[in-house]
Amino acid sequence: MEAKILSGKEVADSVLEGLKGRIARCKEQGVTPGLAVVLVGDDPASQVYVRNKSLACESLGILSETILLPADTDQETLNALVDALNTDTRFHGVLVQMPLPKHLNELEVIRRILPEKDVDGFHPENIGRLIIGENTFLPCTPAGVMEMLRYYNIETSGKHVVVVGRSNIVGKPMVNLMYQRLPGANATVTVCHTGTPDIRAFTEKADILIVAAGVPGMIGEDMVKEGAIVIDVGVNRVEDPARKKGFRLTGDVDFEKVKGKTSAITPVPGGVGLMTIAMLMQNTVKAAEEQLNRKKWQ
Repeated sequence: MEAKILSGKEVADSVLEGLKGRIARCKEQGVTPGLAVVLVGDDPASQVYVRNKSLACESLGILSETILLPADTDQETLNALVDALNTDTRFHGVLVQMPLPKHLNELEVIRRILPEKDVDGFHPENIGRLIIGENTFLPCTPAGVMEMLRYYNIETSGKHVVVVGRSNIVGKPMVNLMYQRLPGANATVTVCHTGTPDIRAFTEKADILIVAAGVPGMIGEDMVKEGAIVIDVGVNRVEDPARKKGFRLTGDVDFEKVKGKTSAITPVPGGVGLMTIAMLMQNTVKAAEEQLNRKKWQ
């Protein structure tokens, strides 16, 4: 079986192209969509991700500002910055890059961002709206998975979707998106995690397998059903002395061994990871549009 490789770049480019007209219409009405990103400390992976966000904003004509804080920043200082960005009308989206240094309370920061500026989709109010199926900002990576499935016309209704991982960032929202009674969802969903005694017993029955466990190569060919669709959300740095940087990126799925058994699969890199920033841009534009709509009714 020749697996179809699901290209994150192709789908992300389509999303970004579709935003250009929406951004132009916002600007015609006097509003330039704006995103503020706060980075605390010097985590290399976070630095790369924040830089890519800035480049995406620049390419689309979205106002972008990155605020760098030292790793020893205290909670009070970070909270005060979030409060200031909440009231800054230039920015429709506010994002504090996770993970934060261990002495800082991530949930406190997430709760502090106004729900209407929470373009990461992590605020408890927005998560609650997601669960009950209301319009809201969707967490970017799960939303990117949904967009990829739609783009490639992959049927989800009535399918058995198995999600490996239960993080607040990917696993939990992924589950809640997949079972909604909506086009592109309406699936029967099973979630597996570190407390699941025999993960293989579930993954080998999945029509669509979505893996977000953060464990390099944990899904082998013996864990996947023939003809399944496999979405690998994992992005792991694995030491590789042969590489110039000393590491390579790999997913949670053993791609080379698994792909021959699937009907479609995402690569790492080049798959879901590219969708995350595209969906962040979409959320930022959505936030600007919603502000414009509120102004019309005031």
